[in-house]
Amino acid sequence: MRIEDGFQQTPFSDEEPYVTDPVIPVLLRRLFPKSVYHELEPDFRRFEKVIVTSLRSLSELVASPTLTQYNQWGQRVDILRTSKGWRGLKAVCQEEGIIAIPYERKHGEYSRVHVFAKLLLMTGDGQVIDCPLSMTDGCARVIELYGTKDMRENVYPRLVSRDPAAAFTAGQWMTERPGGSDVSQTETKAMLSRPPAHSLGETFRLDGFKWFSSATDSNVSLALARTGTAEQGSRGLSLFLVPLRLPLFDGLASPISNNIYVHRLKDKLGTKAVPTAELSLEGTEGYLIGTPGAGVKYIVPVLGITRIHSAVNSVGALRRGFAIARSFATVRQIEGGRKRLADAPLHVAELAKIGLTYRALTHLTFGVVHLLGKSECGTATAEDELRLRLLTPVVKGFSAEKAAAALEECMASLGGQGYMEENVIARLIRDTLVERIWEGTTTVMALDVLRSAQIAGVLDAYLSWARALLSSVPETLRKRTKEALSSLSEALEELPSAYQIPAAALVPRPAFYLLSQVTASLYLLEHAIWSDKNLITQRVIDAEAFSRWVQDYGLGLAMEDVRKALKAGVDRQKLDLGLVYGGYDRAKL
Repeated sequence: MRIEDGFQQTPFSDEEPYVTDPVIPVLLRRLFPKSVYHELEPDFRRFEKVIVTSLRSLSELVASPTLTQYNQWGQRVDILRTSKGWRGLKAVCQEEGIIAIPYERKHGEYSRVHVFAKLLLMTGDGQVIDCPLSMTDGCARVIELYGTKDMRENVYPRLVSRDPAAAFTAGQWMTERPGGSDVSQTETKAMLSRPPAHSLGETFRLDGFKWFSSATDSNVSLALARTGTAEQGSRGLSLFLVPLRLPLFDGLASPISNNIYVHRLKDKLGTKAVPTAELSLEGTEGYLIGTPGAGVKYIVPVLGITRIHSAVNSVGALRRGFAIARSFATVRQIEGGRKRLADAPLHVAELAKIGLTYRALTHLTFGVVHLLGKSECGTATAEDELRLRLLTPVVKGFSAEKAAAALEECMASLGGQGYMEENVIARLIRDTLVERIWEGTTTVMALDVLRSAQIAGVLDAYLSWARALLSSVPETLRKRTKEALSSLSEALEELPSAYQIPAAALVPRPAFYLLSQVTASLYLLEHAIWSDKNLITQRVIDAEAFSRWVQDYGLGLAMEDVRKALKAGVDRQKLDLGLVYGGYDRAKL
């Protein structure tokens, strides 16, 4: 039989990522004031056409970067080449204002919601282009807050520019071989240069090795380097703006003009398009940001912004995978062509589980996005600021874990077709797995949440918000969700014990999951309350989403895990070691 003969599978369609999404349009209707919603809704409809035309076409042209370290004469050149598709994606994102919108602040605190909604819609087709864009976003915020006058006048406008010909991108160089996420072990040293004067700020010379640079094709980077002693740990670190080439505003300068040498490009499981490299800094010129020794303080806004970008990328990848799974179910025939997968209750039930995860993560993420917008625009209350500090690591770590697992279910829902590279989901899984590592693993996030919860007032601000939300449930919704509200209230009362001081050794991670589950539940409830009060057409679905998430998706298990961890003692820790290493003495392995 010729391939053209016989059965031909109807291709699935994903041509309207915004209009057909079951969550985002209604969520934005709730979050935006009416005037803002009516102004921005046409932009999302326009942008979805950009996604399915320009972005998808450019995505197909993306290839792995290449590095030429030496020319034919044996001279060091370090020429990094990225693909046409990668450069094109970056240009489209700059034109669309993926960096500019939050700093133009046309819609105040809702500008963050606007841009992250666009990012969520495009992530599945973006080939992780948001990696350098997220760091550019963080760099812009640091310079806006702490940069010198010349940085704010000359570098900042380039970082937030919508003109691809003039726009800068930025990296961040924190990770080194000794410490990974623990920057206190940073080896890179910075010495005051002679003469120290430069229009951009005090000039230092940096010497060290940055083990993980994810924006090696950028124009500038933020870098931590040691101006104090090794014994000072993180207190001896300062923050620098480092040009990748000198002079900074000369686009034709040599790649090694600032004594930055690419040791090698990383060979990764996913994110193949991202030019991630190991860099050697050998007398590299950098300009001090803020005061010496306060580098970790100044890098906090970068980490907050990039962690939220990470969460949006996780959820955005799941959005695309779920859209493919939903669409495929409407065209895949079963039972001899008499039914579609979408007509099979068992299959739809599994898709509903994926959909609920997507819904919960989206509401959780945009709850925190809105807090970020408030913080940046000066409209946040003191309690808002405390919740933002607590929930930023929550949304990053929880979204990464749940989205990656749900994407596997999206793949399985297509059967053998899902395993094929052409259907995108395989790449999405590989790329999304990195979100469990970049900007800190789940355990690192759990420990950060623990530190946040121990700041005076943080847990009280969170509990006050949660209890106020529970007390505002309308009677009609309260009757429909009675059991779920009871379970959520019980879990909420469990939280203080999970974050008591001093924390038991095994508690931070289960406490993190409990807080994540509770917070996602609260944001689903917040939406269900709005939906019920405004008689939204899908208010019954919104109430069901809240109830199912609370009762069926791990809240009870999270509470039980916290209780077990609180009771666990040294014996449990010793048994854990035995399960990992057997009966061997670890010191002799």
